[in-house]
Amino acid sequence: MEHEEFDLPLSREANERLHALVPGGAHTYAKGDDQYPEGLAPVISHGEGAHVWDVDGNRYVEYGSGLRSVSLGHAHPRVVEAVRREVGRGTNFVRPSLLEAEAAERFLATVPTAEMVKFTKNGSDATTAAVRLARAVTGRSLVALCADHPFFSTDDWFIGTTPMSAGIPDTGLTVTFPYGDLAATEELLVRHAGEVACLILEPATQTEPPPGYLAGLRALADRHGCVLVFDEMITGFRWSEAGAQGLYGVVPDLSTFGKALGNGFAVSALAGRREVMERGGLRHGEDRVFLLSTTHGAETHALAAAMAVQATYTEEGVTDRLHALGERLAAGVREAAAAMGVGEHLVVRGRASNLVFATLDERGRPSQEYRTLFLRRLLAGGVLAPSFVVSAALTDADVDRTVDVVGQACALYRKALDAGDPAPWLGGRPVKPVFRRRA
Repeated sequence: MEHEEFDLPLSREANERLHALVPGGAHTYAKGDDQYPEGLAPVISHGEGAHVWDVDGNRYVEYGSGLRSVSLGHAHPRVVEAVRREVGRGTNFVRPSLLEAEAAERFLATVPTAEMVKFTKNGSDATTAAVRLARAVTGRSLVALCADHPFFSTDDWFIGTTPMSAGIPDTGLTVTFPYGDLAATEELLVRHAGEVACLILEPATQTEPPPGYLAGLRALADRHGCVLVFDEMITGFRWSEAGAQGLYGVVPDLSTFGKALGNGFAVSALAGRREVMERGGLRHGEDRVFLLSTTHGAETHALAAAMAVQATYTEEGVTDRLHALGERLAAGVREAAAAMGVGEHLVVRGRASNLVFATLDERGRPSQEYRTLFLRRLLAGGVLAPSFVVSAALTDADVDRTVDVVGQACALYRKALDAGDPAPWLGGRPVKPVFRRRA
C-alpha cells in the first residue's frame, strides 16, 4: 500500500471559503471539488499557456482548460491584445457598435455554411434560442434531443431530462433519440408525426459519425418538416474552423458555437439559414420571436476576442496543431498503459483534438474509484487532467512529461487491479459524476 505525499492545504482552505459563499463551491458543476479526489482539488491562482498554478504554489500541465474553451492557451497574446484594445474604448453602449457587424462578417466567413449569426454569452442561451426559434417556425412543441450527449442547456427542456431535475415540472415536451441510429430516429418522428419541432445533437462525439449518418439526419428532418440543429460548442474549431458541419459537409438549419470561440472569454453564437434566423428579427410579417436579447451579448471585448481567435486559427493552422498534439498524447498514453498491463482498463477515446479517458475496473466496468486513484497520481505528478483535451499552447515536452506521469499512475493502477481493490489508494471518497440525483 502506498500513500501519496501530496497535500494542498491552501486549496482545501480556499475550497471551504468557496462552499461557505457559493452553492456547490464553484460556478460550474463540472469544476466542483467533488470531481476531484478528496482534499486534492486545486484552487487556481493563475495560468499561462498550457500551465496553471494553484494557490499552494504547484504548477500543472493543464488539460481541458476552461471546460474546453481555452484552446489557444491561457492569456494568449493575440487575444489579450485584442481585448485590451477594446476595453479601453468602452465595452457596452446604448446602440450596437460597428464591431458587431465586423464580428458577424468574420464569423460568417469562418463558418460559410451559415447565413446569419447572433452572439450571446453562453452555450445554454444559444441552444435554447435555437429550440425556441424551431418551435416558432414549425408551430410544433416537441424537442427531440440526442440521448447520448451529456449536456445541451441549463434550461428546463434539457435539465428536466437529467437526474438533477429537482425544481423542474415534467412537461413531457422533450423526447430523445440515440446517436448514429437513423432507423430509431425515423421511428420517433413517425410516432410523433407532425409534433417534433427540431432534432438537436452534437454532430460528432467520441466516435466519428457513421458513414451517411449526418446526411441521413438532414434528409429525415426535411422529410418530417423539423429543424436540424447542430450543437457545435465542442466541435466548433476543434474539428475544423467551420466546425463539424464544415468538416463533414452537412449543413444544419441552425448551429450553436461557443467554448473555443472566445478562448475563455464569454461569447457564443447562434447561426443558421437566413429564412429561419430572420424570424428572430424585425424584417418579416409573422409573429415576433424572442430570439436573443441580452444586456451583455455583444460586449466589444468579447467579440474582439472571438475575432482574434478566428484569425489565429485560420492563419496559424491551430486545428491541425491540436490534432497533432492529441495524436502524440494518445499514442503515448496507450503505450504507457499497455506497458504497465492496464491497456484494457485505462482507455483513451475521442478525436485527437478532444480526447477523454475511461477508467475501467477488474471486470471492465466504468469505475469512479479507479478514476480517483488515477487522478490522485496525476495531480501529484503535476498534471491537471479531468480529460486529455489538448490546447495549442502545449509543447511536445509537456506531452512527454504527461505520458511519464501517466506511466507512474498506471503502475499504481496495476497494483490496485492485482489487489482487486483500489480503496487503499483513494485517500477518501471517490470522485462523483456531475449529474446525480443526491449531493
